[in-house]
This record gives sequence, structure tokens and C-alpha cells, in this order.
Amino acid sequence: MTKRDFLAIDDLSSAELADLIALARSMKIGRYRERPLEGKTLAMVFAKSSTRTRVSFEVGAYQLGGHALFLSSRDIQLGRGELIKDTARVLSRYVDGIMIRTFDHADVEELAGNASVPVINGLTDLLHPCQLLADLLTIEESLGGIGNRVVAWIGDGNNMANSWLNAAALLGFELRLACPKDFLPDAEILARAKSKTKVLVTSDPSEAAAGAHVVNTDVWASMGQESEAEMRVAAFRDFSVTPEVMQCAAQDAIFLHCLPAHRGEEVDEAVFEGPQSRVFDQAENRLHAQKALMATLMS
Repeated sequence: MTKRDFLAIDDLSSAELADLIALARSMKIGRYRERPLEGKTLAMVFAKSSTRTRVSFEVGAYQLGGHALFLSSRDIQLGRGELIKDTARVLSRYVDGIMIRTFDHADVEELAGNASVPVINGLTDLLHPCQLLADLLTIEESLGGIGNRVVAWIGDGNNMANSWLNAAALLGFELRLACPKDFLPDAEILARAKSKTKVLVTSDPSEAAAGAHVVNTDVWASMGQESEAEMRVAAFRDFSVTPEVMQCAAQDAIFLHCLPAHRGEEVDEAVFEGPQSRVFDQAENRLHAQKALMATLMS
């Protein structure tokens, strides 16, 4: 059987994505009780530390009958200069799947190109597709699906913004992005999405949120950008998700944040803790969506 990797949300077809979300929902409500990873091991390679990614993959592998190995850059020879392609070929002799969370997306592509087992992108500076799976599951639960919904992204044109663009291109929903002019998403990914569906890029958060069913944001300075934090606070000052911004959205709109959150910066406390917030459902759904992903790729 040809191995499948998951490096970007559009590595799945729209039908495959729908099936995966349905499987995740079945797992969440306890309808799915199979153990497809029985006797199998997932290697989890972390160049970037994490709470949700590590715990959700490790617990998920266990619940599916498998085992997960945590491998930081200090634990393996990648941290001492071993080539990625050599690491890929060695790990493939030991394990049944590899999840990697790192900086450079090219490293994930190289790993996948040289591994003989499925590779999952747990996050790069370019894309965060596993988070998108959890977000789509949360939207399915709260709104009945992405369908003809409008999604607003407010803040940095980062890996999450890029992943939302890929999802919009694949599924055809309308996406609006409110970003400072010097912090736009990847130009190639943006152009591709614009050729597939309706995408608005604006510098006005209220315009992006107007009538939207999902309002979404992330921290202003991601991991590895700590030295830019002060500059970014100044650049993003007008890009907070406030109660006033949420009032522009649809009446049944939900608020999403991939966490961790800096309350009082990218999101107001009243929004984060308010009745429209689904951030902790969203965090939990990392577990169920990634279980569905591992069952699909590794079983």
C-alpha cells in the first residue's frame, strides 16, 4: 500500500476530509472503539515545544492501542547535525509513523520525501494543518459544518492564516483576513486561494468580521519571534478581537483561538471567556481529529 503523508490540509480531498471529520466525531462520542494502532509506534519529533500537540498525539496514540515516542532535538542526532534524510530512513526502520513539529516547512517535506512511513506535519512556520482539522471539527459541532459559512481571520498572516487559505481553496467557503500590511499571508498560498474561492484581505478587523460565522485569531508573536514582540505589539495594536468586533459578526458566530492566548492583546478577556468562545472545545478536538488522522494514515 502506498504510504500517505499529511503535510498540508489539501493533502486530503474534500471527500476524504469530510470522512475524517466524521470519524473524529464518532471517536469523540464513543461510537468508535477500534484499536487500529495496536502494536504500532508513532515517533514525535519536536524542534518546537508544545502542550496541545504533544499531549493530544501521545494520548491519542495510546487510546488507539499504540505507543508514542517523544523525541526532542536534544534526544536525537538531528540536534547534532545528522541529515534529515538519514533520520527519516532510520526512524522508518523502527516506527510506523512520524509526527514532526518544527520551524522550516522544507524540513518536513524532506523528511516525508525520505521516510517510508507516514509523516504528519505537527506544525511549521508555514502551515499548521492539524489545528485546522480540530477547527473544522469544532465548526461542525457548533454550526453544523463549514458549508456556506464565512470565516474571518484577524491578526498575523502566519501558519494558521496560510492553513485557512488552503482549507478555503479546498472547501470553497468565503475567507476574510484582516492583517497589517507588513504581515500578510504567504503570497503564493494567497494567490492560489483567491483563484479558487472568495478571499478578502483587509486592514480593518470589523470589515473582516462583518456577518462572519467564525472569528479567528492567534498570538501576535509566535514561537521563535520573541525578539519581535515589542514591534509586533505596536503593529497589531488595532487588530484585537474585542466585543465590538464580535458584534459585527453573525448572531450565531463563534470565536476560535488555537492557544496559547495572550488575553488583552489579540483577544479581549470578555470574548475569550464569553458565550461565543469555543476555544477549549477546539483544544480538545485536537485529540479527536488527530486520532482520526492516525487511524486513517497508520492503520
